[in-house]
Amino acid sequence: MSRVVDGRFILGDEESEYFVALMRKLEAFHGMRVVTYCLMSNHFHLLIEEPGAESREAVSADTIVERVKRLHDSDVARTLKEELERARAANDQSWEDQILKRYRDRMGDLACFMKELKQRFSQWYNRNNGRRGTLWEDRYKSVLVEGDGKVLMTMAAYIDLNPLRAGMVKKVENYRWCGYASAVGGNSLARRGLGRILTTAGHVSGDEFEKRWDETASLYRLWLYHQGEDRVARESGEKVVKHGFAREAVEDEEARGGHLNLREALRCRVRYLTDGAVLGSERFVNQVFKSNRAKFGKTRKSGARAMRAADWGGLCVLRDLQGEVVTAVGRPRASERSGKS
Repeated sequence: MSRVVDGRFILGDEESEYFVALMRKLEAFHGMRVVTYCLMSNHFHLLIEEPGAESREAVSADTIVERVKRLHDSDVARTLKEELERARAANDQSWEDQILKRYRDRMGDLACFMKELKQRFSQWYNRNNGRRGTLWEDRYKSVLVEGDGKVLMTMAAYIDLNPLRAGMVKKVENYRWCGYASAVGGNSLARRGLGRILTTAGHVSGDEFEKRWDETASLYRLWLYHQGEDRVARESGEKVVKHGFAREAVEDEEARGGHLNLREALRCRVRYLTDGAVLGSERFVNQVFKSNRAKFGKTRKSGARAMRAADWGGLCVLRDLQGEVVTAVGRPRASERSGKS
């Protein structure tokens, strides 16, 4: 997640369209997979599958040329191809390896992907708006998410439900700049991203999510709407003027001691999903902690911390949080209420 400097609302339709197009070009070049995303008026969320540095060497020279063609214009790709041909004609393997290394070093790495995405967008925005200087607040925030279906669906729902929680739309599919709406609109890359969730969860295999969209789309839609459900309390068959909880809901809340269930928690802003550092099962979080043990103080003996304030089904984080971890969403700002996305 990354936010525009000073919280400025600059991501309108034109800016969002350019951002998504750039994101897709960089996704192809870096070999990443954007599972889902959401662009709000002053920040964005991305759920990204990172192939890892070990996949760089497996990228062939021909694939690199094709990826360069996707990201740059055809002249850049042609120049690269000619340079490789000269190295091969000279029978100089070290020269060819050096050429390919320039591109392989940029691939399969989240930090490099995010750096290029933010820098390239900033350059475009500044050039088109006659401004200078930084456009984004500091470095992006990141949370390491376990590649388990339930974990991915939880994080994906949190991201896709952003415009609904902000009161900008009544249905997520009506918000153009999120992964779910893009998938509903027929975008194959967006469908492939959501398919990654269902494949991991064991609902479908391989590319079946894309091939059988009408059948399998309902799985994610049901999950998304269950997490985003919101009800208006009614009494005596008449709509209550002020939104609130029904009497039965209040009694249920009292009975469970104020603990939120997963659906209710995801309707709120959950700091764990942006500040938890690592998200997943207790075993997964402890594995990450163990492999990075030197980065933590000697007094810390274990890694996994149970998520508080809701029934998260056993999910844990690496970083526990001080203060409120779940907060209700207030009214959207004026520019968001006006429909600027």
